[in-house]
Amino acid sequence: MLRPLLSAQVAVFAGEGSGATAEVLGVLQDVLEYTGTVAFAISGALLAARKRMDVAGVVALGCIVGVGGGTMRDLLLEDPVFWVESPTFVLVAAVAALLAVPMHRAGVIQLGERYNLVTLTDAAGMAIFVIVSANIALRAGASPISAAILGVIGGTGGGVLRDLLAGEVPDLLRNGEFYATAALAGALLYVGLLEADLDPIAVFWIPIVAIFGVRMLSVVWGWAVPTMALEPRGEDPPSQR
Repeated sequence: MLRPLLSAQVAVFAGEGSGATAEVLGVLQDVLEYTGTVAFAISGALLAARKRMDVAGVVALGCIVGVGGGTMRDLLLEDPVFWVESPTFVLVAAVAALLAVPMHRAGVIQLGERYNLVTLTDAAGMAIFVIVSANIALRAGASPISAAILGVIGGTGGGVLRDLLAGEVPDLLRNGEFYATAALAGALLYVGLLEADLDPIAVFWIPIVAIFGVRMLSVVWGWAVPTMALEPRGEDPPSQR
């Protein structure tokens, strides 16, 4: 289903390219998709370990977050769900999640907690799947704006499912951090760059790096969108000093 994706992009947006170029771009598409699946699965497994889930929970959470966003995207597009046609994605997510078990025993998970590895892998997976999902939506006939929105859903849906199943407020809704904002900005950047005469590989990588960079800078530097804070009903507002 996804193999000719970038070949079509070359023909439509970048003019006629050589067969070698199309082949390279097709390989890049596959690498990005599997990389995003692995990154999301690791983020799910790490969160499951933090919540002290058993091995079944680790694998389940890793698989759900690995394919959750893409499943939402395909259902909204009324396309065949990608992992049903290609179950390799689920197997890859399961293996990546299972590897978290010996990693935990070796102390790697604890080290990851120190360096906020859940956030890093989640940001990487989100950035990749936002662009992949936006591209799939464009090929399905969606308008650029609709494709950008579906890109956000494909990139953030898995993380939302992960957080909800782990009993946490989704990063998408927490503290005003640049999460969905970064995803939407990157998706809009991508559909905009498609109109420019740029190398298709650059068109893919520029938004991915931008999404990842903005998300991580938001975490490190505390960048955030304005939040609303309402006083609970029946309580007096704090006195002014």
